[in-house]
Amino acid sequence: MIEIERKFLVKDHRFENEAVTSRTIKQGFLSTDPNRTVRIRVEEHLGFITVKGISTDGGISRFEWENTLSKEAAEALFKLCLPGIIEKTRYVVPIGTIHFEVDVFYGRNLGLIIAEVELSDPDQVFEKPAWLGAEVTGDKKYYNASLSQFPFKDWGE
Repeated sequence: MIEIERKFLVKDHRFENEAVTSRTIKQGFLSTDPNRTVRIRVEEHLGFITVKGISTDGGISRFEWENTLSKEAAEALFKLCLPGIIEKTRYVVPIGTIHFEVDVFYGRNLGLIIAEVELSDPDQVFEKPAWLGAEVTGDKKYYNASLSQFPFKDWGE
């Protein structure tokens, strides 16, 4: 239940040519407390509830628990979520033996593209594709819970 993940900005859309799947995601937060975020998500025809703990190791790892819900149950829970629903398309891009998940955001986060990679070890070495930009692991403003409250479009204001 410990998630080990690194995040990167994405320079351009070249990853789309390498993607093997894509799906739309809508998510909201019941809690954005940094010690325990509670997220509701709908991906295509399924719903999910996810609880994440506080980040450790410079933002690389944290506790994560997730369970499936019906799409209808998840949609009903959106009514209880804090303001700031996030909508994005997630692309899965295999590079070597790992898979990057690249999120292209819409709405108030339009223009932001973030790639995440889940690892088995914080020190795991992996190939970095040419479209991968600066690492933002541990930078809380790039957490989805933060983006729901302080969207990318407002950063320049």
